[in-house]
Amino acid sequence: MYIDLNSDLGENYGAWRMGDDKAMLGIVTSANVACGFHAGDPRSVLETLKEAAECGVTVGAHVAYPDLSGFGRREMNLSASELEADVIYQIGALAALAKAAGTTVSYVKPHGALYNTIARDERQAAAVIRALQVVNPELPLVCLAASQLIEQARDAGLRPVAEAFADRAYEPSGLLVSRREAGAVLHDPAEVAARMLTLVKEGTVTARDGSEVRLDAESICVHGDSDGAVQMAIAVREHLVGAGVSLRSFVGQR
Repeated sequence: MYIDLNSDLGENYGAWRMGDDKAMLGIVTSANVACGFHAGDPRSVLETLKEAAECGVTVGAHVAYPDLSGFGRREMNLSASELEADVIYQIGALAALAKAAGTTVSYVKPHGALYNTIARDERQAAAVIRALQVVNPELPLVCLAASQLIEQARDAGLRPVAEAFADRAYEPSGLLVSRREAGAVLHDPAEVAARMLTLVKEGTVTARDGSEVRLDAESICVHGDSDGAVQMAIAVREHLVGAGVSLRSFVGQR
């Protein structure tokens, strides 16, 4: 039994520091690296990519809406052609930096509002899918588990990778509770670790109304920018490994 553990990294921007990338790279098996649209300046991103290469951590392009001031968490109604071009641009920029760092971009994971929008909006999802088809249709696309995007990506010939969130609360529908609502982000490492072990072994998480939501996930995300992120990731990793779960990237696995 195995699962991938990923985190959103490379989000430092100038004088603004976001999380502890070096520590997280010693814990996770995949790194979703910012591409400059929601966070991440070129020098900081390159440093994170070099550290990922040294740690043997798989790298993915964390593409987003062009929304630095909102950290990519504000929904945007972009045209299909604009969104497709934005995603192509971000993958290309990160691929060049990754090559300089001695690694490669091995998958794509949308960020924030873009991630949540394409989980339910087929038009914007199609634009992101087209971008991957143009750049490299072999790149897996990380999708919210139980979302319509999984089937849409599969029908387009891509490999969807279903993802669950360790530190986020769920609606009974399987969607994430909006960050605008109280209790959307979980903070107790022990609680989160126990939830993720249940997810891996039983394929369910408890929604905020107490119901059980079935999620078939290949990867678990622990956000790198939240308070106590490193402690949370350590707790999840130790709990899973202690229960006999292997941690490894989904890249190269089927």
